Amino acid sequence: MNKEQLIDNIASDAKITKVAARAALESFIESVTRSLRKGDKVSLVGFGTFSVSKRNARSGRNPKTGASINIPAKLVARFKAGKALSDAVNR
Repeated sequence: MNKEQLIDNIASDAKITKVAARAALESFIESVTRSLRKGDKVSLVGFGTFSVSKRNARSGRNPKTGASINIPAKLVARFKAGKALSDAVNR
């Protein structure tokens, strides 16, 4: 499912316009992004938790040349599925 299909589903399920559904989805995405930038977690009980974790610097290998390269440390967004979501997927 892509973003447009998700907007269509939200509009249909909530019986709202696609414009309103798009605005709601964009607001959700922006709110989660803003919280993660501040270092906060976003927990949706039953669905999952969005968080930020630090990936340490490491060495890697260029697959084309085989040369060793240094990969710098960085922050990455994580999502851990909640129990209800995991159970629904594993039915």
